[in-house]
This record gives sequence, C-alpha cells and structure tokens, in this order.
Amino acid sequence: LKLQFLYFIDRVIKMPGKKAKVEEKPKTMLLGRPGTSLKIGVVGLPNVGKSTFFNAVTKSAIPAENFPFCTIDPNIAKVEVPDERFEELVKFWKPPSIVRADLTVCDIAGLVKGASEGEGLGNAFLSHISACDAIFHMVRCFDDPEIVHVEETVDPIRDIEMINHELVLKDLEKVTQIYDKTKVLVERGIDKTKKAELEYLTKFKEALEAGKMIRAVQWSNKEVECLNGLLLLTAKRQVFLCNMSKRDYLRQKNKYLPKVKAWLDENTGELMIPFSAEFELECVGMEKDELEKYLEESKTKSMMNKIVKTGFSALNLQYFFTTGADEVRAWTVAKETKAPACGGRIHTDFEKGFICAEVMNFVDWKEHGSEAACKAVGKYRQQGREYVVQDGDIILFKVNAGAGLKKK
Repeated sequence: LKLQFLYFIDRVIKMPGKKAKVEEKPKTMLLGRPGTSLKIGVVGLPNVGKSTFFNAVTKSAIPAENFPFCTIDPNIAKVEVPDERFEELVKFWKPPSIVRADLTVCDIAGLVKGASEGEGLGNAFLSHISACDAIFHMVRCFDDPEIVHVEETVDPIRDIEMINHELVLKDLEKVTQIYDKTKVLVERGIDKTKKAELEYLTKFKEALEAGKMIRAVQWSNKEVECLNGLLLLTAKRQVFLCNMSKRDYLRQKNKYLPKVKAWLDENTGELMIPFSAEFELECVGMEKDELEKYLEESKTKSMMNKIVKTGFSALNLQYFFTTGADEVRAWTVAKETKAPACGGRIHTDFEKGFICAEVMNFVDWKEHGSEAACKAVGKYRQQGREYVVQDGDIILFKVNAGAGLKKK
C-alpha cells in the first residue's frame, strides 16, 4: 500500500501542466509542380551524348547518331531508383512481392541557338521541356573530331549559357504576356484581387529581363506559389551531367570540369556530376560478375546510381517504406508531405480515416535490428496528422476502416 501511495505521489508531482499553444512554423513552399507523377528531361545541345546516356540509364536502344536532331519526338522510360536500404529490408523480410521507387526519364532533342524563336524545331522542343519537372542538363566535356559540334568548337560554358539563355527568353515571353493582361485588369479596376499577382509578376519579369534564372533567385512562399502556377522553364531544377570521354573518366582528369564547377558555384550553386556516357553504355552490356571485375581492374565505378538518385531528389521527391512478410514497398511522395496524405498514397480511405502513423526510420531500424528493439529505446513512435514524413521512414498506418464509406 505504501509503495502504491508513493507511486501515486510520484505521478502527481511529475504530471505536466497545461500545454502551451505551439505556434506552427510556416510551411516552406517548394519550387516546382506538386505531385508524384513527375519526370525529368535530358536537355542539351545536339551531339553531346543525351541519347547515349538515355540508353545507358534506361538500358534501352534508341538511335544515337552523329548528326543533329537524331531525336525528334521525346523518348520516355522508367528507371528503378537504386537504394541499399530497400535491398536490406527485402533481405530481412524475403517477401514474394517487392515494389521499388522509379524515376521517369525523358530524352529530349537538342536545342540550338534561337530555339526560343523557333530555330531547329525549337518551339516543339521547348514544349517538351515544359512537360518535364526537372532537367538533366547534359554538357559536352570531351573532344572528338568525329563527333560534330553544332557550334564547331567544344566550350561547355558557352553551351550552358546558350541553353539557359533560350530558356530565359521563352520564360520572359510567357511572363510578359501574362503581366500585360494582368496589368490591364488591375489598372482598369476590372479585377482588384490581381494586385498582389501583378506585383509578383513584375518581380519575375525584372529578374528574367536581367538574364536571371527563376530558380537562382530567392522568393517568398507567396511568390513561389504564384511561380508554381506558371510552370516556367528556368524554375525547373537542373542537375548538370558533364559527359567526358571514356579515357578522361578512367584517368579522372578533364580540362573542362574546373571551369564548369566555377561557373555553377558563381551562378546557380547546383550539382555537377562528371561521368562518361560511353563508359556507362559499355557497362550496361556486361554481366554482373564481368562488370564487377572490370570496375575493379579499372579502379573506378559507375555513376548511374548517383545520377538516378540525384534526379529523383531534384523532383522534390522522397519515399517511405511499408514492410511485411507479404510485401516490401517504397511509396513515392513529395517532400514535406504530412502523414495522412502519405497514407492516401496507399488508399484514399487511409487519408480519410487516418488515426495515427506508427513510425520508425530505417536508420534506427538498422541500428537496433528490429521493430521491438526500436520500441524499447523509444525510436518507434505514434505520430499524428501534423507529422511530416521523412525519407526512409518505415510506417504502419492506423485508420478508421469505415471513414471512407458513404452513408446510404
């Protein structure tokens, strides 16, 4: 009885007071189209290795010829996103069904100078870029007299600036048209609700007129929200793929890479991945044992896994896992997505009837070895509606099964 009394007193003393109201942090708006059915386009000048890269990354065989506009209509393929975490979960559960995350890649024909004005089928190709949500910007960093360059000489910085200039001009044309229409509505008092939008459009127009890319400028949440409705070309995140010769890649030396890195650091701060499309395509044709031996002898590695993962992240995507003896699956969601919406990816009723999400991150699962061990150290938690799902979370959703049913 005495022990029970002491326990009661202890509980009373430790009882927390009334919770203070916690102010919600404003959600950071991400630049880009929201959703999960997104794709990344391979963009660059003609004859820089786009189709060779596409063949290597998708293990396909589209034409890759030594003449401009070998590709006219875009080629699209899905690529599995490699993830060691997923493979470990599969190895642990040994389920009959496994579903990996995938990346949709689109091979777009080469742009040329004047594309924004229709040169080289430019309008069609720019519309293909517009249909994508991020860009693999392929940059030629190899010398080869047998592979013609549309500008006759190899100059990666000139090529990058040429592509970006065409994208800026096309965006400026679009923004100017919308700005002019909106200005008339506001100045004539037809639609005063457009006043804030006009202010945003003025800023976008000024940035583009100065030759700036939209993604390289800091914007407020409201401005980002407006930009996401415009789907501008220079708002799309870019991953710069520096395509070297096989020889340069194997010896890890290339005269163009420092220049490209310096330009990116000064202008956009975006990632540069040096690789060789020629080397990667050779690797695709090898058996696993043969490839491992070849890479070991060459003292190098394939960059394809890194390229695919980086492209997936550039689309503002991540994934959580559901695991069990029947299936291990990676569910693709946008970054900053809350738990109920993530449940809705599995089934709409999961979002409507959401009660809570039982969550442990893969890092904790791997460290402690099991769900029970994670629970024992407080790494397995119940999360509510406001929980923002993190990349690599392993989740069990608890839902009200009848919430999605309509009353008759």
